[in-house]
Amino acid sequence: MAVKATWLGHSAVLIEDGATHILIDPYLTDNPMASAKPGDLEADLVLLTHDHADHLGDTEHFLKQGATFVGVFETAMRYANQGYAVEPMNTGGSIETKGVRIHMVEAVHSYGEGVAAGFIVETGGRQIYHAGDTSLTMNMQILNEFFDIDLAFVPIGDRFTMGADSAAAAVEWCGAKKATPIHYGTWPLIEGDPRRFAELIGGRAAVLKPGESVEV
Repeated sequence: MAVKATWLGHSAVLIEDGATHILIDPYLTDNPMASAKPGDLEADLVLLTHDHADHLGDTEHFLKQGATFVGVFETAMRYANQGYAVEPMNTGGSIETKGVRIHMVEAVHSYGEGVAAGFIVETGGRQIYHAGDTSLTMNMQILNEFFDIDLAFVPIGDRFTMGADSAAAAVEWCGAKKATPIHYGTWPLIEGDPRRFAELIGGRAAVLKPGESVEV
């Protein structure tokens, strides 16, 4: 089964397997790159890499519509206390919910509560890695030993995350068959260089414009 992944702008990604809509880091409102508004989308699961405003975004909108929140324990409990459905996790852990298997993996980044993280989503026989906001870390090499990643979404904006060169190394280390750059171009401070990224990883690059999709 083909799985469709759409870059919505900044770090927001929508994964659709034909049955389940998985929305990661739904920063849409006030996002100058957003290709959709919250009301344009459906979500069964909302995965949050960390609660900085440019990732948290419209999370609560989708929870009010009935989506289940998946994220680090401390943030999940905050939403649970408001009456929303949650699946709390922490790095190194895995869950299965709504027919989707989700692994929370390490990301190295500042965070208000708990830890920052990335996710590997297994659905429709495919594995999709969203690295979240992170620096390059040697632990990305471990992912290649445990997973067979079909598509990776990696930040290239530099300054607050990896830049193009380190993101290309991350793709090599984790063994992703395809990779899409994210978290760049939203503001001048994170302009990023998608052409440099594509040059470094060659035919594995799937450089998208906000609203464009790739199937794996």
